[in-house]
Amino acid sequence: MNLVRLLRRLVPLLFLVALGWFLWKKVGPALDGLNPLVQEPRVTVTHNTVLTQVEAMGKLELVRYRFKDVVEYKRANRLTILPDAKVALIVAGEATGCLDLRKIRPQDVVLEGDSVVRVFLPAPELCNFQVRHDQSRVFSTENGFFQDADLVDQGYKYAEAQVRTAALQSGILAATERNAQQILVPMLHTLTGRRVVLAQRLELPTFGRKG
Repeated sequence: MNLVRLLRRLVPLLFLVALGWFLWKKVGPALDGLNPLVQEPRVTVTHNTVLTQVEAMGKLELVRYRFKDVVEYKRANRLTILPDAKVALIVAGEATGCLDLRKIRPQDVVLEGDSVVRVFLPAPELCNFQVRHDQSRVFSTENGFFQDADLVDQGYKYAEAQVRTAALQSGILAATERNAQQILVPMLHTLTGRRVVLAQRLELPTFGRKG
């Protein structure tokens, strides 16, 4: 009889404990949001965070142009009675447009409120241009008078300058700027969680060096 009485007393108590545990599991997470002592961790994006991440990208190559053409180079002979020396080259060249993000200054990164980050980019650069000698060849030489090697060397230097000119005339700097928008905007949005606005810093463009 004592056992029966004990069980009768324990059953309601166990029921209340089980009910309390069930309600806590269901309602507890919602109540945590109202508790000022229990807060979700928040990631704070600072000015220095954005600046450091952008600078770390270094010199970002954004577009590459490839060229193939026949280049004819002429050199006048010192003796006017002799015809000009000429070399014809089948030239393959390439040029690369880039942004040097190491040039980003602290004042170029502006956080606007809680939702926008504005970044002023340096001017696009023609960061290198070169003749691909492994894909180029001499087509013909005329009137070299035993100086064909020097004539060919001068011809390739002339062709290299033509690669640079062709890249600039083909709009490689504008293409570099467009690609910067397409690549950097989503990258910085992922980093900051903000709407990204890229603007061009006012300065003269840099035409770079040969590769």
